Amino acid sequence: MVAGELPELPHVPELPARGVGADMIGRTAGLLVDLAIEVITSGYRVTPRAGRDHRRAIDLLRGDLDAFDEALERAGARPETVKVQAAGPWTLMSNIELMRGHRVLTDRGAVKEFSESLAEGLRQHAAEVARRTGAKVVVQLDEPGLPAVLEGLLPTPSKLGTVPAVPAPDARGVLATVIDALGDHEVVVHCCAPQPPLTLLREAGAAAIAFDATLVRGAAALDEIGETWEAGTTLVLGLVPSTDPGAPVTVKDVGQRAFTLADRLGFPRSILAEKALPTPTCGLAGATAGWVKRALALTRDLSSAFSEPPEGW
Repeated sequence: MVAGELPELPHVPELPARGVGADMIGRTAGLLVDLAIEVITSGYRVTPRAGRDHRRAIDLLRGDLDAFDEALERAGARPETVKVQAAGPWTLMSNIELMRGHRVLTDRGAVKEFSESLAEGLRQHAAEVARRTGAKVVVQLDEPGLPAVLEGLLPTPSKLGTVPAVPAPDARGVLATVIDALGDHEVVVHCCAPQPPLTLLREAGAAAIAFDATLVRGAAALDEIGETWEAGTTLVLGLVPSTDPGAPVTVKDVGQRAFTLADRLGFPRSILAEKALPTPTCGLAGATAGWVKRALALTRDLSSAFSEPPEGW
């Protein structure tokens, strides 16, 4: 489906319903260099040496890359650009525990070690995909947990308190470390939580920022979107429903919001062709196969509409 519906920008799909190691955290942990994880009742924990759980994550990703190669070959596709995605450092470190039970992000030394390990693992992963496909590789960092990290909303192991908020400069610095390590690869940072920190992500070096455009509320959020566009950052607008809404959906139904957004912010509608991309509102892991195909088709058609808006929009 990906190779057929998105021939110009296919991505390596994630299929988390396969279980341990296929979910966003386990899959990304499999990319870590010189760090290993294991599964415990509360999720994932650091372990001194790689065991079955860690090896499963690595094997699943390798199998997915083989399947991706085969799909492109069957479709006769030779894309100039492909996309890979992984959990960003803050979402990753907030969902993995240290041996003593606290989240990785609570230990300054562990934060440095994990961010550097992730950066190197992503660099190697992107290089492998580039080598396999002969394409330019865009790396997407998924940071749905970043707002909770910044606001101090994560519970402690006892559930009686919350982990202290991470200061914005620290959060920005860690993200910048990972983005800088990817060198020539363009990096998209995705945050589908309400009120994503667009300014922080832009200042960390993201070439593009992806968010759920259907959740935009209030003048402050609109101002931040406008400032991000003015700074030259591409906005990846989540517009297509991630699951079947149960009623017919047209390109105009999902796309009108983007044109209205540009109008409200005082930008020419050409900004959508120049500095915007449409996507589903978030991941498609909960969608049926039929809706995945429809959502990808809507996304492709909406991209065309950004370049050549139909009459009456």
